[in-house]
Amino acid sequence: MESKASALVVQAGEAARASLADGAFELLADGGAVSASRLTLAVGADGAPPHHHKLSHELFYMLDGTMLFRLGDTLTTVGKGGLVVVPPGLPHVFGAAAGEMADVVVVLSPGIERFGYFEQLAAISRGEAEFASLLPEQDRYDVHFENLPDWRSAPSAGA
Repeated sequence: MESKASALVVQAGEAARASLADGAFELLADGGAVSASRLTLAVGADGAPPHHHKLSHELFYMLDGTMLFRLGDTLTTVGKGGLVVVPPGLPHVFGAAAGEMADVVVVLSPGIERFGYFEQLAAISRGEAEFASLLPEQDRYDVHFENLPDWRSAPSAGA
């Protein structure tokens, strides 16, 4: 007998949550075809540290507010209703734009179980864990960290 795949349905209030020092994750789906979360960031707050993915595309859909993205060497702002798709290998980083909050749905495809990463990232943001604790987990979560200090500044010519 052929088994049928079942749909994933997450109702409002059912998602796992991870609180940040200046925002929150709602962890909606983990692994399989997609990993999905909703990220809210306080005014001007940074999101994840600079990174790239070797395997996954990352999609951002802005529900509200404005985010600043650094995509490779390009800085861009995206507001409510905007969409960003980051291909594998492209270094990127994001946060709420200066003077703005951000509410965004983030989808990674293919999905890799990343809830542990988001929970650890939240603990780091609250000062409960060290960033170095994520370094050995880069391959596991397909989140490979980049050295982009002062990422909110445009890269200088020739850099």
